[in-house]
Amino acid sequence: MGRVSQVTPPMPARDWHDAGMSESRHLTVSVDRPAAAVYAWVRDPAHLPLWAAGLASGIRRERGEWVAESPMGRVLVRFVPVNEYGVLDHDVVLPDGTTTTNPVRVLADGAGSEVVFTLRRAAGATAEEFEADSAAVAADLETLQRVLEAG
Repeated sequence: MGRVSQVTPPMPARDWHDAGMSESRHLTVSVDRPAAAVYAWVRDPAHLPLWAAGLASGIRRERGEWVAESPMGRVLVRFVPVNEYGVLDHDVVLPDGTTTTNPVRVLADGAGSEVVFTLRRAAGATAEEFEADSAAVAADLETLQRVLEAG
């Protein structure tokens, strides 16, 4: 079983938001399963509690929306439409209406695949908070790898 890799190194201190940009970090994990199978499994929001710790309390369909109870309160999870490119971008709508877009890709890699999660630093987040978010995403990706490779 591999580890989660950080593709982009931490950037030097800079006020990204003043430049109209977000600081991003690409976190990846290799999965010993075909990309199509990984995409189909991850694409199902009902599986989120099995690998995404922030949604571990469960997710349900409610009036056509995927709703989860998270440490931040009730959130909505909205995936992009099914596509042939391995794109699993999804929005998380927080209780205050703030929307966070999480770009995710599943890439074929021989008989296996690579999952790439782009973490964007939230406006106003400290370096320590960004590092904590990065560690949480890395742990989620390790769990995803473990769950998918187990069966």
